[in-house]
Amino acid sequence: MSLTVHEWAHAWTADRLGDPTARLLGRVSFNPIVHIDPIGTILLPLVAMFSGFPILGWAKPVPVNTSQLRSPKRDFMIVAAAGPLSNLIQAAIAAAIFHAVGGFAEAGQMGVARILLMAVSINLLLAVFNMIPVPPLDGGNVLAGLLPDSMGGLLQGMRQYGFIILYALMLSGILWQIVDPPYKFLLRLML
Repeated sequence: MSLTVHEWAHAWTADRLGDPTARLLGRVSFNPIVHIDPIGTILLPLVAMFSGFPILGWAKPVPVNTSQLRSPKRDFMIVAAAGPLSNLIQAAIAAAIFHAVGGFAEAGQMGVARILLMAVSINLLLAVFNMIPVPPLDGGNVLAGLLPDSMGGLLQGMRQYGFIILYALMLSGILWQIVDPPYKFLLRLML
């Protein structure tokens, strides 16, 4: 659900800012099937589960034709930020429901509380992880939109090495050092 809403947010935002590409492809949808990437959503998470490697997966990226956006640089940055923002909103909703039902610690409600806590945690991790400023992550696209064109172009030139950089950060333990502080800060705010 978190990935579906994340990708829907990218698609919906791009459509609202002038690019109908994702809408014409049926991607402005809460149907998870249209967002499944066979490798990133199914194969890699399965391999990671059974091998002990760190889990890194993704949904099918939403296509954005920046030339159709009204203000390409600014609007692409907004489209990129929409996904992580959707995860923050999902986390806030789950946290609000958790607090609303938190006083009812009966046996049947413990499962609901656990699911809500997982929803908060997963969505916060997705939001923070996706805002790491390494292309192809959303944070890389947001940073490229904030930088002068020459520096943004240099950052986008790293896109082909992005997953190598992410795996290096993950395997070295540096990734968790980047993600953990903002994740814990947001978790404390919401819970």
